Amino acid sequence: MARTVMCKKLKRELPALELPPFPGPKGEEVFNTVSKEAWQMWMSHQTTLINEMRLNMMDMTARTYLAEQRDKFFSGEEVDQAEGYVPPSE
Repeated sequence: MARTVMCKKLKRELPALELPPFPGPKGEEVFNTVSKEAWQMWMSHQTTLINEMRLNMMDMTARTYLAEQRDKFFSGEEVDQAEGYVPPSE
């Protein structure tokens, strides 16, 4: 049976990530408290921020900014949206 977690973003028991998404204590925290579904939601939002804000991932400031946004995203706080971004219609 697949491992589940009580997802702090979606507030229900859901399938968990298979591995920590990155090394260190924050990666372990995400592994233990964020579902696979919520992680995919974050990855989509993160990609939008990187692309629309033209973030350079070699720049430590951009990486710190994304880490702050990630923490807010999973805590249910308001996160930045890419200015002028219009999601594709279904």
